[in-house]
Amino acid sequence: MSNYIAMNRFKVIKDQAHAFEQVWLTRVSRLDEVPGFIEFHLLRGPEHEDYILYASHTIWANKETFTAWTNSEQFRAAHARAGDEKPKTLGHPEFEGFEVIQTVDNPKRHAAE
Repeated sequence: MSNYIAMNRFKVIKDQAHAFEQVWLTRVSRLDEVPGFIEFHLLRGPEHEDYILYASHTIWANKETFTAWTNSEQFRAAHARAGDEKPKTLGHPEFEGFEVIQTVDNPKRHAAE
């Protein structure tokens, strides 16, 4: 089975960017408690006229482990505060899920560390 990448794209209102980042940086994700979790990244993308694009990027062992996460107590706890405060985004996040077809590692990457 191949890895699975789950991404949510957020259009963050410009004056809410710092608050949006703080929510992510200070939350308890509980991802490390769930089988199949590999890695998480919060990405800041290009700035547009009325928003800044962000993406959450999570790598899972496979789609089944991601689906199990979305149905878990850890998922519910990690997302319990979502939407409690002043809106930080334009609309809801856009989810995209991808099965990994190919991965190319740089063998020199670890030698330089």
